[in-house]
Amino acid sequence: MALDLSAIGKQIGPYTKDYTWKDTVLYALGVGAGFSDLDYCYEKDLKVIPSFAITTAYDLMPELATASNINLAGILHGEHEIIFHNPIPPEGILSTAGAITHYYDKGKDKGALIIAEFETHHSNGDKLFTSIATVFARLDGGFGGEDAPKKQIPFPEREPDMVVDAEPSEDQPLIFRLSGDIFQLHVDREFAKMAGFEQPIMHGLCTHGYACRALIEKLVPGEPQKVRRLDCRFKRPLYPGVPIKTLIWQIDDGQALWRVVNAESGEVVIDNGVFEYGDPVKEEIRFDGRVAIVTGAGAGLGRVYALELAKRGARVVVNDLGGARDGSGQGSKNPADQVVAEIQALGGEAVANYDSVASVEGGGRIVKSALEAFGTVDILINNAGILRDKTFLKMAPQNWQAVLDVHLNGAFHVSRPAFGVMKQKGYGRILLTTSAAGLYGNFGQSNYTAAKMGLVGLMNTLKLEGEKYDIKVNTIAPVAASRLTADILPPDFIDKLKPELVAPMALYLVSEQCPVSGRVYNAGMGYFNRAAIATGPGAQVRDGENIFAPEQLLTQWEQISDLKGAKAYWNATEQIGDVLQAFEKPE
Repeated sequence: MALDLSAIGKQIGPYTKDYTWKDTVLYALGVGAGFSDLDYCYEKDLKVIPSFAITTAYDLMPELATASNINLAGILHGEHEIIFHNPIPPEGILSTAGAITHYYDKGKDKGALIIAEFETHHSNGDKLFTSIATVFARLDGGFGGEDAPKKQIPFPEREPDMVVDAEPSEDQPLIFRLSGDIFQLHVDREFAKMAGFEQPIMHGLCTHGYACRALIEKLVPGEPQKVRRLDCRFKRPLYPGVPIKTLIWQIDDGQALWRVVNAESGEVVIDNGVFEYGDPVKEEIRFDGRVAIVTGAGAGLGRVYALELAKRGARVVVNDLGGARDGSGQGSKNPADQVVAEIQALGGEAVANYDSVASVEGGGRIVKSALEAFGTVDILINNAGILRDKTFLKMAPQNWQAVLDVHLNGAFHVSRPAFGVMKQKGYGRILLTTSAAGLYGNFGQSNYTAAKMGLVGLMNTLKLEGEKYDIKVNTIAPVAASRLTADILPPDFIDKLKPELVAPMALYLVSEQCPVSGRVYNAGMGYFNRAAIATGPGAQVRDGENIFAPEQLLTQWEQISDLKGAKAYWNATEQIGDVLQAFEKPE
C-alpha cells in the first residue's frame, strides 16, 4: 500500500455540523471547565472555548486518510494550527471544507507527513477559522518525496512566566469523547493494550483544550474572542488522572509560547505551542486579482454591481447591449462605455462589451472579452434582462421567446463558457438573477416568471456540477428601482429601492468568503431573506402494490398538503430516496 500522491488538491468536504449551546457546554466540561469558569458552562451569556474548533476535524480526518490511502496502523495526529477570524457563536451550523496541500517524506521507516488545510464558516455567513492539520503516517515513508521544512520554535532559556496546574479526572475521556472523538483507544482497555498501552489514554485534543483554557486564563482572562491563533505539536500520550502543567512564556505583546508537561514525570506532552491574541480584526471582502463579468451592467443594478466590484479590487467586463427596455433597437455603446469610464476614474480596471446575451455567439464573445483583456474569469453575474408584459392570452409567441432568450437562454449562453474556465482553474462564482415574480407569480408576466423560475432550476444543477471544482452558484431575487421598474413602482418608492441596497448581498454571494451554493435570496431595501423550494412530509396512501382511487387522497388531503416539518432537498436523489424509504418498514 502506498500513499496516493494524486490526492493533493482534492477537495475534502464540505461537512456540516449542527450544534447548540449544549454541545459547546459539553465540550467545555470535557476539557475540565466547571464552576470556576462558568462562562463556558452556563447558557446565560455563554462563551465558547476557541479550541471547540477542533471538533470539526472528526468528520474530515477519516476522508483525509481515505483520500491519501494512509496505512491506518501507523496514523497519528501530529500537529494542529487554528487561525481564528471571528468568535465562534454558541450555536448554529458549521460548514467545513478543505484539501490536502502537501506530502512530505521523512524517509523509509521514518514515516510521512500529510498536510491538509480547512476553512470553517458559520451559518451567519462569517468565516470562523482556518485549520491546518498535520497527520504523521508512521508506515508510509520512503516514497521519494521532499522532506518537510524544519520548524524551529526557539523557547526562551528561562523559567516560564506563568504556570497553570490542572488535574484531569480519570474519567475525563468518557466526557470528552461525547464531543465526537469516539476512537476505542480512549475507552476500551483491551483495545488500548493491543495498541501497546497499559490502559486507555487521554485524547491529545482533550489536553489541547485544557491548554487553551489555561492560556486564556492567564493572557486574555474572560475574553476568548481575542484568541487569534493556536498552534502546537502532539508529542507524547498521557494517562487519564495524571496531573498536567501548562507552561507559558510571554514573548511579545500579543504572542506567547507554551507547552504542556506531565506533572509527575516532567515529560513534554504537547510542544511547540504558539498562542497569538488581540482584538478581532474584521475581515474585509475584497476581489483583488479576480476578474468579473457583469451582464446588463450599463445601468441600474448591473452598474452598481460593476462599480462595487471594481472598488474592491476586481477587474470588470462591463457588458451591455444598450438596447431598449423591451430588447428592441440596434443598441448603443454609450451605457457600457460610461460605466467603464466611471470605474477608470476611480482607479479601477474595466473593459466594455456590447454583445447580446440572447445568442450563443454573443455569450461566447462576452467571456472571450474577459480572457483577452484579463486572462481568466472568476466571477459571473447574470443580470441582463428585458420586459415584454402581456396577459397570457395576449402573449405573442415572439414576446414569450424574446424574454426567455435574454433571461434564461442568456444565462446559459454566458455561463457555459465561463463555467468551462472556472472548472479548469478549480474556482468560480456564478450569480443568477431571479425575481419575486418568478418565485411567487405576478399578473401579466408569464414569460418573465417562467424564465425567472427556470433560472432556479439551472442553479440547482450547476451547484451539483460545480461542487468538486469550488464553483459556487447562487441566485438573487432583487427588488430595486431600474428602467424595468420605472413605470411600475410608485414614485415615493424609488429612493427606498436604490440598487445600492441590494448590492451587498450580490457581492457577498460572489466572494471567496461565501460558503454556500444552490441558495436563493430575496434582497431589497436593505432587507434580506432566503427562499427555498420545500417539500412537506406528506402521507402514504398506497398500501403495498394495491391500486388506489383518487377518492382515497381526500381522506389524507390535509396531511398531504401540510408543510409543517418541510424539507429543502439538495438534489433529486435525496427526495426520491425519502419517497422510497416511506415504504420501508422499520426493523
